[in-house]
Amino acid sequence: MNSTDLILKYFPDLTPLQIERFSKLQDLYTLWNNQINVISRKDTDNFYERHVLHSLGIARIMPFKDGSTILDIGTGGGFPGIPLAILFPNCQFTLVDSIGKKIKVVNEVALALGLTNVTGIHERAEKIDEQFDFIVSRAVTAMPEFLKWINAKFKKQQINELKNGVLYLKGGDLTEEMKGVNRFYTIHDLSKQFEEEFFETKKVVYVRY
Repeated sequence: MNSTDLILKYFPDLTPLQIERFSKLQDLYTLWNNQINVISRKDTDNFYERHVLHSLGIARIMPFKDGSTILDIGTGGGFPGIPLAILFPNCQFTLVDSIGKKIKVVNEVALALGLTNVTGIHERAEKIDEQFDFIVSRAVTAMPEFLKWINAKFKKQQINELKNGVLYLKGGDLTEEMKGVNRFYTIHDLSKQFEEEFFETKKVVYVRY
């Protein structure tokens, strides 16, 4: 099952527009990947599992309330930000990457899908001078280093069930890496959310700010 059926398996309440947008993703990324390599060639056959559903793992841990603002750091071609923006159309997503051609893909995909809640910015994370409810990312660096990039980037006001913070997609044993984190955090196994073998070692790390 490598299609929107896989998304509907875990998110059965999608609207027709959301289903349409998810269904267009693979063709859009295949088109752009032939010009600018933004996802691994070996993953294209498992696109919905390894990119779309993996990104949506964050939503299983934190279903964002309407009006939430989310920053996706090191988004590459738009993961996890684009799938999350489709799922949460009433939230605002800012997708940032230091590589300009990847942000070009982000903006072109968002335009093709009619996603008005996505802004792609070619910039280093440290230079973003705004505040957000949550910061998301997909394993761009070790967590202690990542946390250095994001000080003062969180709003004081809380509108979600979890307090504002980081939702980070990682894999493997995080014991050593998280020893360097001196904030409250929880680790959520995606194997408890999704039954596909790919998710056996995949996790969402939440760090509270």
